[in-house]
Amino acid sequence: MVEMSVAGIALDAASRSPIVLLRDPSGRRQVPIWIDQAQAQNILAGLHIKEPPRPLSHDLMATLLAVGGLELTKVVIHAIEDSTFLAVLKLNDEEGEEHAIDCRPSDAIALALRTGSSLWMLEEVVGDASIPVDAEADAEEVEDFHRFVEGLSPAELIRQQGLAQPDSEPPLDDDGLD
Repeated sequence: MVEMSVAGIALDAASRSPIVLLRDPSGRRQVPIWIDQAQAQNILAGLHIKEPPRPLSHDLMATLLAVGGLELTKVVIHAIEDSTFLAVLKLNDEEGEEHAIDCRPSDAIALALRTGSSLWMLEEVVGDASIPVDAEADAEEVEDFHRFVEGLSPAELIRQQGLAQPDSEPPLDDDGLD
């Protein structure tokens, strides 16, 4: 398994759909996962240190885990099926028993950011879905996304969310890369 970090959020140039970018420790490979607008907002909120005035959904989930005596030890993105990434939350209860809960990768990432949990991906998944990193282009895409989000009105956000397909990716080329 490879421990990944969230490199940021970018926009797909063709569809204008947000993509969460996960980067390997070497910084040379990135795995893009297409997500919807709401999930992009949740992940961005988790990336920022500043707490929102009221708890968001993933803040609530993190609090419920703590109150319930559960610790999110790690998130594992373990497979790609039909162009969809699969993930599990690895939790430990107060007795030290481990539990695995199926989860959308976007929810798992947002929750991991709030709990400070590690994010892992099977090497086979990284190998199949990764793209080479161009740090300059990445920074530009992140800025484009921030400008896009800042210009959204609530009505536009609702319209965009209706057009997005949560956690779905376009078909992969024969070589496994977009």
